[in-house]
Parts: sequence; C-alpha cells; structure tokens
Amino acid sequence: MPPNERLRTAIAAAGETTRTLAETVGTDPKTIERWVNTGRTPHRRNAHRVAEALKEDVAYLWPRLDAPRKSGASPHAELIRVYPQRSDVPLEAWRAMFERAQTAIEVMVYAAVFLHEQMPDWNDLLRAKAAAGCRVRILIGDPDSQAVRLRGREEKFGHGIESRCRLARLHYAPLLGVEGIDVAQHATTLYNSVYRADGELFANTHVYGANAYANPVFHLRRRQEQGMFDAYAASFEAVWSTAEPIRK
Repeated sequence: MPPNERLRTAIAAAGETTRTLAETVGTDPKTIERWVNTGRTPHRRNAHRVAEALKEDVAYLWPRLDAPRKSGASPHAELIRVYPQRSDVPLEAWRAMFERAQTAIEVMVYAAVFLHEQMPDWNDLLRAKAAAGCRVRILIGDPDSQAVRLRGREEKFGHGIESRCRLARLHYAPLLGVEGIDVAQHATTLYNSVYRADGELFANTHVYGANAYANPVFHLRRRQEQGMFDAYAASFEAVWSTAEPIRK
C-alpha cells in the first residue's frame, strides 16, 4: 500500500513527531511509523485518538476506515489536503516533499522567491538531488513579458512582480550550467503555480487580484491516470515547451 501522505503532512503541520504523537495516543512510535509509511489503517479507536490529537477529520486521514468496499478510484483519491492559503503550508511539508524526490523536481512559477527566503539551502538541495540523478526543471516568469506586467497590475503590485522575477533569476544563477538542472523563463499567463516532486505536488491556484501567498493550495499525490495530478503535470509540460532556457 502507498504511504499515508495525509497523515504524514498532518503530523508535520501539528508540530508533532511519531514519538510525541505515540505518547499522546498511547501507542508505540513504530506503530505510528507503520501507519504513515505503509498506509495501514489503525483500529477505529486509535484512528479517532490520532485525529483528535492532530485536530483533523478521521475520515480525511483514513478515508477507507468506514467506507464500503468498491471498485474504481475515488475522484478525490489524489487530494491529500487543501490549504486555504499558501502561507498555511508548513515549511516542513515543502522540504519533506522535495527531499523525497528521486527522479524529478519541477517548479513552475513567476518568482516564488519564498523558496530561497524560507529555505536558504534550496539551491544546495536542488544541486544534491541533481547529483543523485534527479532531473530538476525550474520555470520562472519573464519580467519583460506582457503576462507578468499584467499580473502586477491585476494584483495592484505595480512593478513588484517584475522585480521579483529578476530576483528569482539571480537566486537561480548559481545553478546555471549544473548538470541535471535546467532553468528557463516563460511568458505565459500563469493560472496555477506548480511545485512537483516525483508523484507528489502542490498546486497553488491564482485568484484574480490576489497575491499567490494568499491563494489556496492543493496537495496532490498521483494515484490514477488522467486525474488531477496528471492535469497539472501536463500544464507544466505545455509551458515548458514554450519557455526560453536561461544560460550563463
């Protein structure tokens, strides 16, 4: 069975560890680890204790706990969690997702300088992943494009987004030419920012007139073909095909 990413994320978001959560619910840390890493469903009593400790809905953490057996994938099977705002996503959740990546890391944004601001070792993480064989592709906005200038006017941010696009380019400059890492700029209208690590991603929606940090984020894990995950992954490929590589 696949890992229970909803439980993993909820533990991190609550500031708990497997040890502290085990103490709270009265079980063994290794049992908590099995629930997370193997996707096992605990007994109903333990499940409710965990949900109460994490302030989560037990049906969200373990959808199959009370569900009847049925064939076919649930339309919501890929949705791990919805965050009302990007600023609500714990830093630990961002880092953990990218650290789990083994084959692909993809970022499609206008700037997203928060990655470098909140994770000063972001470039080091990407460099290490590339050295281990992970393909890294970064898409940032072209500051001189009409789409970026229009977004600044829509969000009443003036030339701020253009400046942040240029700042993002400076942040990624040390990675230009690194084997396994490609950085490019795009001039498309960005409907969603996408942050992908293998079969897991955060999709940051964009509400008209609101800055990205104040918009909802979907945390998805690929569980079926042509599902939500594949739709966002395809959008990355579509934009990548139009992008201009950034050279040294």
